[in-house]
Amino acid sequence: MKVFAHLIERLAFTPGRNAKLTILSHYFQTTPDPDRGYALAVLTGGLDLRQVSPSLLKRLAAERVDAELFRLSYDFVGDLAETISLLWPGERFANAEVSLVDAVTLLRETGKLALPGVIADLLDRLTPPERLALLKLATGNLRIGVSARLARTALAMRTARKVDDIDEIWHGLVPPYAPLFSWLAGGSPPAPVDAPFRPVMLSTPITLAELSALDPADYLAEWKWDGIRVQAVSEGDSRRLYSRTGEEIGASFPEVIDAMTFQGAVDGELLIRRGTEVAPFADLQKRLGRKAVSAKMLQSHPAALCLYDILIWQGEDLRPLALEARRARLEAASFNSDRIDLSPLLPFRTWENLAALRAAPHAPVIEGVMIKRRDSAYLAGRPRGPWFKWKRDPMVVDAVLLYAQAGHGKRSGFYSDFTFGLWDGADLVPVGKAYFGFTDEELRELDRFVRKHTTQRFGPVRQLAPELVVEVAFEGLNASPRHKSGLAMRFPRISRIRWDKPATDADRLETLRAML
Repeated sequence: MKVFAHLIERLAFTPGRNAKLTILSHYFQTTPDPDRGYALAVLTGGLDLRQVSPSLLKRLAAERVDAELFRLSYDFVGDLAETISLLWPGERFANAEVSLVDAVTLLRETGKLALPGVIADLLDRLTPPERLALLKLATGNLRIGVSARLARTALAMRTARKVDDIDEIWHGLVPPYAPLFSWLAGGSPPAPVDAPFRPVMLSTPITLAELSALDPADYLAEWKWDGIRVQAVSEGDSRRLYSRTGEEIGASFPEVIDAMTFQGAVDGELLIRRGTEVAPFADLQKRLGRKAVSAKMLQSHPAALCLYDILIWQGEDLRPLALEARRARLEAASFNSDRIDLSPLLPFRTWENLAALRAAPHAPVIEGVMIKRRDSAYLAGRPRGPWFKWKRDPMVVDAVLLYAQAGHGKRSGFYSDFTFGLWDGADLVPVGKAYFGFTDEELRELDRFVRKHTTQRFGPVRQLAPELVVEVAFEGLNASPRHKSGLAMRFPRISRIRWDKPATDADRLETLRAML
C-alpha cells in the first residue's frame, strides 16, 4: 500500500501531463504483479468494489474524532477522505504492512454489515498517506488529474505497443490484467471477446471565426442530437450496445438490441423517438441505468438509433476509409428496422449557410451541428482537426447566489459549488447548481464573497445573503417535478459575475418557464 499511496500522492501534486506520464510509466515498469494491475484498474475505473459511502466514513470519524474539530477541519480542507486521513488518531500497528491486493480483496469481499469495522481496522494500521489512498480507493473518487486514456498512454511507454493498440484490445480485459502486461512485454495478445467495443472518435469545439479559415467544400455536416453517443455491435450471435466509454447498456434498451439484425459495428446517437418526433433528453434519462424495463416504459418511451458512421461491416474493418466512403457504405447498408435510421447530411455551401441551419433547427432536441472532414479516417480519441462540434448558443439567465459548498481536490479550501435562484414573486427559488465556468481569480473572489456574506451554516453548506448576481449559461431545460422550481437545467455554468447588477434585477422564474 505504501508504493500505491506514494503514487497517488505524487500524481495529486504533479500538475504537468508529461510529468504524470513519467511517474505512471516508471510505476508500471517497476511494480510487480498483481499490484500494478490493480493500480491500473483504479486509475481507469475498471475496479468493481463495494463502494464506501461518505455517510459511512462520517460515522466512523464521529466515533474517533471530536465533532467540532472534524467540522472545522472538513470545512477548511473540503475533501472528506483527506480530512479523515489526517485526523484519524494514531497508528495502532505502526507501519503495519497492508498491500494493495489486501485492500482490494477486503473491499471486494466484505459484506455490508462488516464493512465499517474492516475500514476502521485498516485506517488504524495505516499511515496518513496510506489512509488517503485507501479512502480514495474505497470511495472511487480519486481526483488526481489522471484520465483512463492518460493511464493507458503511460502503460504503452517504453514498450513496442502504441496506446491505440492497447485501446483496441482494452474492452473485455479484467484486473489485474496479467495477459495485457505479458503482451506488452512481447507475449501473445489477450484472447479477443465477442462483439467488442471499439474506441470512439471524438470531436473538438469550434467557432465561426475558426471555421472561416477552413474550406467548407472539404467537410460534411450533420445535426448534433441531444441524446447519448453509443456504439451498436452485432457480431456472430452476440449483440451489444455500448456507451461512448465502453459501458454495456443493452439491458436498458432491449428493443434496440432486438433491432440489431445486422453483422457489424455502427456509431450513432441513442434517442427516444415516437414516430418521427424525437423526444427531449429528459425522456431518455428515464431509461438510463435500468436493469429491467417495463412493457409500459417500452411503449411510452421507445428508444431508437440515429446512425452517422460505420466501423465494421460483414467482418470488414472500414475505419481506415475516408468518411465519405464510410458514409456511402452506411447508406448502402440494410438495417431492416424502424428503430434504426441515418442522421441526415445537411446541405450547405458556405459557413454562413450552415450557421443559418444551426440557428434554426427543425427540432428543439438538436443542440448544434457536427462538422467532419470528408477524407477523415475513423481514429480513436480526440484528434485535433478532423471532426468539430458547433453547438448552439447557450441559454442565459441572471440568477442570485443562495448557497455555497467547499470544493474538492485542487479546490479544497475554496467555496466553489454554488446554488443559485430566480425570483418567484417576492421569494428566491433555487433553480440549479454550478461549479465551473469561472477563472481561478474569479474563484478567489467568489470565495471571499462567501466568507463575508454567510448568514447560516448547514454542515458544509453556507447560506448566503442574497446579494450577488451571476450570469448562468446552460444548454437545455426540462420540466422536473423533483425540483421546487419545476425545472432542471442541463450543463449549467457561471459564465459571468455581475458585480454591477443589484439582486432585485435578477431574472424571474417565469422567464425560465418561457424558455421551456
